[in-house]
Amino acid sequence: MKILVTGGAGFIGSHLCARLLDLGHTVTALDNFNTYYNPAIKRDNLSGLLAHPRFQLVEGDILDQPLLQQLFRENGFADVVHLAARAGVRPSIQEPQLYDQVNLTGTINLLELARTHQIEKFIFASSSSVYGNNRKAPFSEDDAVDHPISPYAATKRAGELICYTYHHLYGLSTTCLRFFTVYGPRQRPDMAIHKFARLIAGGQPVPVFGDGHSRRDYTYIDDILLGIEAAWMRCSGYHIYNLGESQTVALLPLIHLLEEALEKKARLEFHSDQPGDVAFTCADISRAQTELDYHPQTTIEQGIPRFAAWFKEKQKYLV
Repeated sequence: MKILVTGGAGFIGSHLCARLLDLGHTVTALDNFNTYYNPAIKRDNLSGLLAHPRFQLVEGDILDQPLLQQLFRENGFADVVHLAARAGVRPSIQEPQLYDQVNLTGTINLLELARTHQIEKFIFASSSSVYGNNRKAPFSEDDAVDHPISPYAATKRAGELICYTYHHLYGLSTTCLRFFTVYGPRQRPDMAIHKFARLIAGGQPVPVFGDGHSRRDYTYIDDILLGIEAAWMRCSGYHIYNLGESQTVALLPLIHLLEEALEKKARLEFHSDQPGDVAFTCADISRAQTELDYHPQTTIEQGIPRFAAWFKEKQKYLV
């Protein structure tokens, strides 16, 4: 089966491309290698796949409609896994127009081509950020998500809604996956675990926003891959699923786990809360458990040492 993975050189995308190749599929990764972080990191992510006979890397943008039209016309994709996006809550506050363009217009471009080329399955990467400062825990797919607190979150919710519209109008089978703070080898350098590891290793202060008691539902990359695979295989109609660990970890204990794995003490530097940040995330994964047979296996105590081992190996390249 021929599958298009947008954002295929990124953290989740590169792992997913490898997984789909292992399953015997033909994979095209589309990525624009923008400078949100060092593009060399993304190129390293895919270095082991470039020689694979069933893998194709296309450097391009989901806003480039002629390129997308050519790509769909020449490859005859069966399915699309759409991971490409401008990521990050805080940068979206500084550049809301850019986030709107990429995350919404880019998604519509792909949905239009999925419609005209009769794509069978469309997987959309959403985010736990759509829940905003939800006061009910754990967060359920049935909870109201009409109060996003960052442009990034708003674009992800808008993406879910436009996916539903294409399902309703054209019968496109679409599944939206709300990822909860994914971590592991190849994690983006701007994300907390990777950023903290780099600062600890370099003996630099680690910024702690608020009192250090904010909590996140951290989900290891292998568990996310299992969830994506299950959602893709069962994609029919329109569905939204939380993919998380369904457990939360406070910031200070997380830093302590990194200290242990890196064998180095962190220098903490406390700051005021950041606009757009949520205080707490926790996924209700009962729907994914029932309908996708999704059962995350990797605890944070197991996952952090695995991340740290990769970080130590790649540290000099992760600038």
